[in-house]
Amino acid sequence: MAGETVIFQPVLHIFLLLLLFAPVAFIIVRMLVRPSRSGTGPLLWSLRLVMLLACFVMLLRPGIPGGATQTLATDTDIVIAVDTTASIVAEDWNGEAPRLEGVRADVQEIVDAYPGARFALITFDASAELRMPLTTDATALMSSLEILQPEVTTRSQGSSIGIASGLLDETLANAAESAPDRARMVFYLGDGEQTVASDPESFEGSAEYVDGGAVLGYGTAEGGPMRVTSGGFDDGSEYIEYQGEQALSVIDETNLQTIADDLGVALEVRSADAEITLPEAPTTTTNYAESGEVGNVTELYWIPALIVVALLGFELARATMFIAQLRGMTTRGGDA
Repeated sequence: MAGETVIFQPVLHIFLLLLLFAPVAFIIVRMLVRPSRSGTGPLLWSLRLVMLLACFVMLLRPGIPGGATQTLATDTDIVIAVDTTASIVAEDWNGEAPRLEGVRADVQEIVDAYPGARFALITFDASAELRMPLTTDATALMSSLEILQPEVTTRSQGSSIGIASGLLDETLANAAESAPDRARMVFYLGDGEQTVASDPESFEGSAEYVDGGAVLGYGTAEGGPMRVTSGGFDDGSEYIEYQGEQALSVIDETNLQTIADDLGVALEVRSADAEITLPEAPTTTTNYAESGEVGNVTELYWIPALIVVALLGFELARATMFIAQLRGMTTRGGDA
């Protein structure tokens, strides 16, 4: 570490730290210089002063800037559009599991494949909603998906697989305006099942902003039954019925391919027994923080923290011995 410049990142303003520590330091120094009447010698108070100074330095958070790390940052904005109609919980994923399980697993794969990217989440059923604007907080994205529930069955009046086209176009346009140098990717996750009489809206308007991505299709040709949803987390065991029989949701690969063609990306029909294939990010930068130019710091607060722990251990051992001596004296006094 020779030749390195040590910097400090205090947990509180330095003035506040001084206000907190100065009175305690004054008491310790006073006890250190005054004659001892209790048998506590200068050495003990000197150790306590060292412990106080170590606490002060620890809260200053010393460090060395530019500590070397190997990171991969994806300089890309990724918009994820997820179908939340009743069909997203059709039970034909990995046998009889809801398709939503596959969606969550695949979004996690997307997050892992593009570290450092910014993510936005759009959901769509009877309407489209921007659930999460562009952010690097991938944990927030996955939390949003964990609590994601399909539309309430009784309110469902059919939906269009292209209803999110306008919101997607707006989100991508805003991203392009605010950060024109960043690449943009789109991942559309759904089954392609159009349940309204009108033709689905086109995604061609978004194509000019899209540098990559994929349409991920869920479902089977045989179809899967859908449970009734009421907006709660436990919707019981009833299935949606149509004309006296269980309604089945089937994948529509033709519609999904049309969406993929509109966006200029590939279609991948997903299944639980096949690994997802994701495209490479359009632009990536490796070792993004290696030079320390983005505020990477090697923390050194652990050094004074070790000193504090060691001195606290000494104080505890001394107190234990003192208590043991007092108990011994009490016992001898009782015997007498």
